[in-house]
Amino acid sequence: MAKCAHCGKTTTFGHSRSFSMRATNRTFKPNLQKVTVYEGSRKVKKMLCTKCIRTMTKTKA
Repeated sequence: MAKCAHCGKTTTFGHSRSFSMRATNRTFKPNLQKVTVYEGSRKVKKMLCTKCIRTMTKTKA
């Protein structure tokens, strides 16, 4: 499942544009990473997008 466990970011859809400006369908997938996060006193593995990982490390420090 391509979904961030923190913010819920999922696959979005759009168009690829060629030189002639012809539109073909394409997908934009989130950059998900498997990360071990502490919830309280225990470790939990989650799939998070890189933006959420960055903000989590910024708020910790």
